[in-house]
This record gives sequence, C-alpha cells and structure tokens, in this order.
Amino acid sequence: MTRYELLINVLDRLRAEAPATFKTFHPDPKNIEAIGHARSLAYVHLLLKVYFGLLTFAERDEWITEGTEDGGVDAYFIDLDRRILYFVQSKFRQTEANFEERHVSAEDLLMMDIDRMIQGHREDAKAKRYNGRVQKMIDAIKGIEDIGRYQYKVVILANAKGVTLEKLRVLTGGLPTELIDHEEAYGRLLFPLLTGTYYTAESLKLAINLANKSNEGISYDVKTEFATCNITAVFVPTLEVAKAMYRYRNSVLKFNPRSYLGHEGRQVNSAIRASIESRATNEFALFNNGITVLSDETFLNRKFGFKDSAQLVLTNPQIINGGQTAYTLSVIYRERLAEQNFEAFEGKEVLLKIITFLAPKSAGDTKKIELIEAISRATNQQTVVSNADRRANEEPFQALQRRLFEATGMLLERKRGEFEDGIREGYLQRDEVIDRTLFFRAALATTGRSVSSSKKRVAARIDYRPFAEMSSDDLRDATFGVHFLRLAVSAEVQRTLRISSRLLRLTYIATKCCSRLAPTPRDRERAAVSAATILPAAWRDFVVKVRENARNSGDAPRFGRDASAALMTSEGARLFARVMSEHARDGGIELRVDVSDSNLNGIVNAPDGNPLLGVVKQLTKIGKRITRIESQMSSTANDSERVELEYQLKKLLEKRLRLQMAQERLDLVP
Repeated sequence: MTRYELLINVLDRLRAEAPATFKTFHPDPKNIEAIGHARSLAYVHLLLKVYFGLLTFAERDEWITEGTEDGGVDAYFIDLDRRILYFVQSKFRQTEANFEERHVSAEDLLMMDIDRMIQGHREDAKAKRYNGRVQKMIDAIKGIEDIGRYQYKVVILANAKGVTLEKLRVLTGGLPTELIDHEEAYGRLLFPLLTGTYYTAESLKLAINLANKSNEGISYDVKTEFATCNITAVFVPTLEVAKAMYRYRNSVLKFNPRSYLGHEGRQVNSAIRASIESRATNEFALFNNGITVLSDETFLNRKFGFKDSAQLVLTNPQIINGGQTAYTLSVIYRERLAEQNFEAFEGKEVLLKIITFLAPKSAGDTKKIELIEAISRATNQQTVVSNADRRANEEPFQALQRRLFEATGMLLERKRGEFEDGIREGYLQRDEVIDRTLFFRAALATTGRSVSSSKKRVAARIDYRPFAEMSSDDLRDATFGVHFLRLAVSAEVQRTLRISSRLLRLTYIATKCCSRLAPTPRDRERAAVSAATILPAAWRDFVVKVRENARNSGDAPRFGRDASAALMTSEGARLFARVMSEHARDGGIELRVDVSDSNLNGIVNAPDGNPLLGVVKQLTKIGKRITRIESQMSSTANDSERVELEYQLKKLLEKRLRLQMAQERLDLVP
C-alpha cells in the first residue's frame, strides 16, 4: 500500500466518525466529486487531531469554519497553553499523482481575511457577511482576556512550491506561515497518527486523592554522572493515568523499548484488565509493579481548590517502564467513554515513580540521553524484553524507518507494538506492518548474503548503520524481498522466522531478475506476488534440470546434482532465473524477468558460503569419529572405558541425526 493509499484510508476513517446527520461526510460512493470534498474536510480534521490532540469528531468540528463566505479560513484553533492562535487553509487533491505532483499557484490560494476577523469585522471587504462558524470564531477571539499576549500563525496544507514568501505574506496578511506539502503531510501527519505519537505532552496534570494517605508521597535526590535527579513515589488514581494515555498514546513511550503490544501481549494485558474490571477493591495497587516516568520538571501541590486532593504536574513526561499498564488502562477507558461509565476505576490506584532531571538547561543532551537509555534498560530487565527491543531506539534504526516510509510507504515495526494504535483505530491492517527481523533478513538476502540473513536473532545483533545508508536501489530491492519472502513462507514460519538460507538465496535471484523492472512500490509488490506464485513449480523444474545436467556431460554447469548447493553458485542461480522466466511466460503470469546476459552476469556465488556444504562436511567428520569409536569399543576389555566410549557414541549419533534433519530441511521444496 502506498503512502497516499494509507492517507486515503485514514481520511475515510475520519469521515466515518462523523454522525449520520453530517451528510457532507457521507456522500453517495458513486459521486466522486462529493467524495473528494468529504476527504478534503477530513484532511483538515487530520491536522486538528495530530497537531492539537482533538481526538473526537465533535471536538474537531468545533474549530471548523470551512464553507461559503469563510474568508479563506477553513479552520482555526486557540492554544491556551502556548498562547497561539492558528488559522488553517487546506487544498486537497483527489488522485495520488495530483496530490504529490501538482502544485497550487498563488491564484489557487484564497486571500485570508484574518486581519479583518481579529479586528472584529463581521463581513468581508465586499460587505458579504461571514458564515456562522466564522462568526463563532470571532466571538471566541473576542472572549480571550489576554489576547495581547497571543501570537498568530497560519498553517497552509498544500503543495505551493511556486508561491513565494512575499506572496504568502500578502495572502495571510503578513502573519507567520507554515506550509505543509505532501511530504510534510506524510511525515508529520500520517506517520505519527499510524504510530500513535502524534500529540506530545508538554505538561501533564494528574489529580491525586489524599483522603487515605498520610502524605502526598516520598521524595529524595540522587546524584548521577549527568546531574542530580529527584525521585518521587506517589500513588495516582488509575482513571487519571487512563485519561492521560488515551490523550497522548505512544508519544509518551518514546524512550520505552516497546510500544503497546496489544495482540502480542494479550496474556499480560488481560491480567492487567482483569485486576481492574473483575475486582471492586484495590488489589491492583498490590499486584502491579507501577509506572516509571521521566520528567523535566515536577510540581506537587495540594492547595489547588479541592478537598483531600493534590495536583501533580509533569513537564515533558516520558514513560520508560509500565507502558503496558498505562496503555491497557487507556484501552479500558476508551471502551467506556461513550457511556461515561468509569466505575471499574473507582478506588483503584497505581504506584507512579517520577524521575526528575534537576540539571540546568545548559547541560549536554548526550549525557542525558545516555542516562535515560541506561534507566530504561535497567527498569526493563524482564525476559520478555528482547535485545532487539532494547536497541529499537537507536538513531540509525529510526533513520532507516523514516527513510523506508518516505521512499516506499512501507511500515517497518522498529518497536514492537508501535502500530497497535493505528491498527485498533482501523487506519491500517496488521499485515501491512513489516516485522523488523523479516526486513533485515530480506535486506541481507537481496544483496546476496543469504547465509548471514538466516542466522538467529539477526535484528538484535546486526549493525543498523549500513541499512540506514543503503542506496535508493538497494532500499527498493529490500522492499521487493520483503514482499517475496512474506508470500513464499507460511504465516507460522514467518512469525518464528526460521527461514532457510536456500529460500533466502531464491529471494536474491528473484530480486536481481525482477525488482529493477518494477519502477513503483505498487509494481514491485505485484512482481513479488507473481514471483512467489511460480516459485514452487519453478523449484521442482530446477531440481529436475540440475539432476539431468549432473547426468549429462558436455556444457552442463559444474555444480553437481544437489539443487540447494547448485543454487549457491552463479551458474546454478542463472539457471534458476531462466527456469523462473520460462514458468512466468508459459503460465501467462504478468511478471517481467530480466534474463539478459548483462543482468545474469551480475549474479554471483553466495558471498557468505553454502550452508549445505557445511552440513555435509560436518557429517563426514562425525562419520569418521563414529567409525573410530566403534573400533575402539570392539578392542577394549576395560568396562569403565567401554562405558565412556558408549556415552561418546550416543552423543555423536544424536548430533548426526540433527545434522541429517538439517540437511533434509535445507533441501525441502519451498
């Protein structure tokens, strides 16, 4: 699925949130023009949701002004915390080519009457009265008591490459303007929404119940290499945590080695859910280990106007342990939001450990990040947190994920569970998320390193930097390899990722012959599907040809009669490419296979060896040892020595059996 297709799916989901009475959002599916208009409105909703954390349709609709006589303003937002007044204008294009390639001119952008509106004018320069939503906006601006302290900012959603800054200032009345083109929309609106990282908490406020506590919490200072840190421990109502996580999602889990696992972590998350929903008393505080959160500043005040209560304020909070707890609470909250039934949370609290950095702002960020990562590793030592999880936040891995999405639209799961929010919201399907281990196996295989890519725990051990710096062609080949592998192996095998090096070598050959002939991401996916479809039949034919060539003399390739071993040689790989081309042609399958001499000559021997040959060598060596021990057993009369030899023989026979099974597995038909 391309980035534009992902965007359209998101816009349609946002449209579906509109009540049935909002008929503009639910036009006749056959009315292409009306569908386009509805999506253009949803595009503005996308900005409001991602930029300002307006989660529901009703919240966002309050800020929409689009319509006739809107003075060029499609939406606005008053940010009370930052004291900024935003004005939005949007130009959405219906097709992928138009959205990404067609640029609006200055004439396409409407003159925005912002200056008249903020001065309180109810009509434009031609004496035409603004629509009712604009009138409401003007009233809202009038109601801001300290409006003199506010800044004004214009956001334009459009490709406006040819519009100069001078022209933009004329259109916006000279106000600071932020231009979001299609690339910015994909990177700053779409991707954060899919990962649940779209709205960052600058300040988080939690209400604490003091009725059954002797004090608010305990607090003490700790000296570290970076600076002094303050640690505060306090029990917080689970409902407060649920509300905060519902609003901020994965954006407060950036330093956590995993995002919300959802489907993958059902057993743990079900236990958390049960302790909330199945008990009326507060065993949750006993059963749960609590949540560890980082904060730049922490304020705890019991004098804020409510009896037996205190307010906890955290600046730039980030959860580094207990993310599954916090997110599961938010899921329960979301399920009960429509009916406003939050009884399950009553009387239940969770321990919150807050680590506050007391260093001056001039202190280096590098040391701080190192300390944060060290804390994260130390507080996530459960066996379920893998080494690959702990490496998920490394900068080269993040760069690779961004680059892959920008170049191909592929969603690489850097952190387990990071796309769970997008899946739950219906923005994407689970099979559209690419497992990190599968990606690295495919990326290695498409460069010919099939044996290296078949090793265990490849995502945890590999150096991410070369992948982040891959050429554009290699990156496109890797995406072809991912699609090919996903289709060439069963779902069960893919999940455990026990993929044979022979299959990974086939991935290399298919990529060399098919990937570069497919120019677009959609073409590469179709080519991979076709190549994987003909793979079983092509392999069977290849095995027959290898054995025939081994029997015949003359110009037969010099790779023996073992098909898997032959595949690791350049001659054998070229033969398989020709077989695959024949099957595509004879089967009427739409697949272009490059079997030109110039391309086939680029196919080389597997640079990292033939695993089958390695197994054969080990079997030969073990066979000799078994013969030697059997000879010693027949000639010895010492009982204790005979027992020792029998034990050694037993171990060797077991090892030989395992290697024979490995040899059989390497030569299986895919």
